Amino acid sequence: MRTNYRAPLLGKVLKKIAPQIGARVVLEPEWNIVGQILFKNGRKRYFRYSSLDLNPLGASDIAKDKDYANFFMRRMGYPVIPGKAFFSHDWCKAIGSRRGIDAAYRYARTLGFPVVVKPNSGSQGTNVAFAHTRAEFFRAMRASFAGDRVALVQRPVKGTDYRVVVLDGRVISAYERIPLHVVGDGRRTIRQLLKEKQRRFVAASRDTRLKFGDPRIALKLRRQGLTLRSVPPEGARIYLLDNANLSTGGDSVDVTKDVHPAFRRIAVRLTKDMGLRLCGVDIMVKGSITEKPGEYWVLEVNAAPGLDHYVATGRAQEKIVEKLYLEVLESMAR
Repeated sequence: MRTNYRAPLLGKVLKKIAPQIGARVVLEPEWNIVGQILFKNGRKRYFRYSSLDLNPLGASDIAKDKDYANFFMRRMGYPVIPGKAFFSHDWCKAIGSRRGIDAAYRYARTLGFPVVVKPNSGSQGTNVAFAHTRAEFFRAMRASFAGDRVALVQRPVKGTDYRVVVLDGRVISAYERIPLHVVGDGRRTIRQLLKEKQRRFVAASRDTRLKFGDPRIALKLRRQGLTLRSVPPEGARIYLLDNANLSTGGDSVDVTKDVHPAFRRIAVRLTKDMGLRLCGVDIMVKGSITEKPGEYWVLEVNAAPGLDHYVATGRAQEKIVEKLYLEVLESMAR
């Protein structure tokens, strides 16, 4: 069940930094997935994967369901991306609904292609796809249903992708997320450049495994008139995926100190409105998050913002994450 499993970062980081506040972390020894935090005041807290014993259960469950979270955010006046949820064949049958894959395609046509297809409760960019044609749409829906009985069909939006991490009314981290890409040197193929990128990930202990056979990469390249065998000219930046998740090979640029005060207030207010103490707020901005808000969209909220891939992008990011989790520990002790 857990073959080739690699333990999440959270337990390792908490175990390292907990002594700074007189706390102790006990990890389940076989898989290092779950742990207990023992504070000097006698309080006990728990964590599993990247989920900490900090956010309320109901609010956390709503955040995991993108469609429900969008409903509440839209009702409270936040700009979310237009879209609808549709159900797998088995789930349609179980609940007596006709909102299956064919209804999803009819809805996609009303939005106009391309559309975004994503699992409703997925994370880390898994099976998120941009569909430009009928064939691509049905392929993306089937891939989404392979891991989730509900899929979202949404209108794509363009801008700069950011994650803002909020803890107890304060922005404690923010970074721009840049989709998987390579930069040409005029000599090597895209495949060779990708292999070099994978080697850099391994050298940095970044737990990201690039999937060269990912059909989304082939489609993205084909739309640019390229293949993995193409040799891009020197300096040319070639994007290989549309989503900017770090888990799928994206890069990050820290902007914590530069976030405009208005965007800070938006992220903090949204976190509170969604009933959360710790939250990763994903925002797409037309322009920059360092400027006064103009047009922007809330992509989603994350009640368990895992930072495994972010921390491995550099020593500076590692220090940021350690500081972030130290603040989380201090909040959990209260």
